Amino acid sequence: QVQLVESGGGLVQPGGSLKLSCTASGLTLDYYAVAWFRQAPGKEREGVSRIIGSDDRAYWPDSVKGRFTISRDSAKNTVYLQMNSLKPEDTATYYCAADAFVYGSNYSQYEYMGQGTQVTVSA
Repeated sequence: QVQLVESGGGLVQPGGSLKLSCTASGLTLDYYAVAWFRQAPGKEREGVSRIIGSDDRAYWPDSVKGRFTISRDSAKNTVYLQMNSLKPEDTATYYCAADAFVYGSNYSQYEYMGQGTQVTVSA
């Protein structure tokens, strides 16, 4: 049974940092594109970033470029999203997703998705 489990969310002040983790069981993430999505209350789920292999990275909203970094640790079968200089508008539930063939920003095309972790940026 495949599972993606996100962790690392929480409450942080504006300007702070969080590192989200997406750990998989039942599949080897190295063989999949892994993406992070987020969904704020009342908004559509949007793509944030994705990684293919070890260094093919993409960041979709301009607002996260230069602040968020996606990476993977093959030994831990985990993909990370380092988020720096967080802003209140980053508040959302963050989801990771994996797919062997899809690597775009449409979450509905991904085969596997986790349950999400809440990130709240507030003073």
